[in-house]
Amino acid sequence: MAETVPDSEYRGLIAQLPRAARPFASLARFDRPIGWWLLFWPGAWGVALAGGAFVRWDLLLWLLLGAVAMRGAGCVYNDIVDRDLDAQVERTRSRPLASGAVSVRAAWAWLVLLCLIGLVVLVQLAPLAAIVALLSLAPVAAYPFMKRITWWPQAWLGIVFSWAALVGWAEVAGALSWPGLLLYAGSIAWVIGYDTIYSLQDRDDDALIGIRSSARALGRHVHAGVAAFYAIALSLWAGAIWLVMPDPLAFAALLPVALHLAWQVGTLRPDDGGNALARFRANRGAGLLVFLACLVVGSAAQF
Repeated sequence: MAETVPDSEYRGLIAQLPRAARPFASLARFDRPIGWWLLFWPGAWGVALAGGAFVRWDLLLWLLLGAVAMRGAGCVYNDIVDRDLDAQVERTRSRPLASGAVSVRAAWAWLVLLCLIGLVVLVQLAPLAAIVALLSLAPVAAYPFMKRITWWPQAWLGIVFSWAALVGWAEVAGALSWPGLLLYAGSIAWVIGYDTIYSLQDRDDDALIGIRSSARALGRHVHAGVAAFYAIALSLWAGAIWLVMPDPLAFAALLPVALHLAWQVGTLRPDDGGNALARFRANRGAGLLVFLACLVVGSAAQF
């Protein structure tokens, strides 16, 4: 059986908090910033590719705050829905709700508070971008149930975790046009790839309790599957870049992230939970590389 990486640990800044606050910080995954980085990057890409990274630097900060708050809210909601399933999985049984460290009522109150922070971010947006952001609530609410009804909950996570690309693009460009849509579609494929890697940690437990995932669906073809989704992501991002700056040299901006994603696939060991977690977390760097590509192209297109 693959080594299982614990999913709830009081460490770092959380260890410095008052004891009563630690379970709530853990419930929102404040000890695991990788989640809000992955939620933030697509929004930053949209801003950068639309040419607004410098003039709308404040928007990047608001999107970052929104990513922290709404990722936390999403984790709380997911844990409320999944608390019984989490108790049956070795990696998640120590989560605050599954372990009983936080009551369901207290979790709902914490969820409302985090959503209020998200509301503060929402009112900073222009009407179109705000409407686009609000439309994400339905897929967010449906996500925790996807693992019960489809073998590809990672695709639904891609829809949710990529949504900020539409928000960032709409806020700066003033419309939902093709570059932003292709950026969003590429992000969905990227999320499917990296969350397939993440779900490798749970394949054995998921099989025992009947939870579906792309890692289980792909079986021994995980390497090929992840490589395919990463290739689709790169192709769609290339399409978005071409529409903003139709110059073959612009594609060179994606070369660093292409090499990074190839390294992930080439060094992935599906039966090693620690290796899978490390490759998953490496996508924080992949997101930064895509941001830099969008920054270069979006800024150059302004001249």
